[in-house]
Amino acid sequence: MAALKKEVKLFIVRSLAVFNTPTETAELVNQEYGIKVTKQQCEKYDPTKRAGENLSEELRKDFEKTREMFLGKPEAIPISNLAVRMQRYENQYQKHSRNRVAAMNILKQAAQDIGGQFTNKTELTGAGGGPLQSEHVTQVVATPEQIRQVLDELKGKY
Repeated sequence: MAALKKEVKLFIVRSLAVFNTPTETAELVNQEYGIKVTKQQCEKYDPTKRAGENLSEELRKDFEKTREMFLGKPEAIPISNLAVRMQRYENQYQKHSRNRVAAMNILKQAAQDIGGQFTNKTELTGAGGGPLQSEHVTQVVATPEQIRQVLDELKGKY
């Protein structure tokens, strides 16, 4: 197992921090740097795993910072943007335009996405977009004298 340069170590730490698996990370390192690393070697750079419990403080902080940024800003992930998803639907549609079933499924998926079917947002409004009105609203209007009278009756019973 060859010693890795700091740049490669940081790459591995950041890849693991964004929830890439050790296997995926090993492949990415090979693609990016042309270095063959094993998934076990990559696991040593994940402080959430037992193999990474002895990770240096500097790399541990970088891992935590990267993970916090990743989880805190999901809008930074391209696929979370509707325009990016529509572009990818378009690319798939062009690619599968001769396959009518696949093309129709892609169009359906895009229409559902544009229509907001895949969001978990719910808007609760009343008629005409106004506030919700409860059907069973009971308002009790009592004078201070009536309240005192009821309280006196209750005190007498108990």
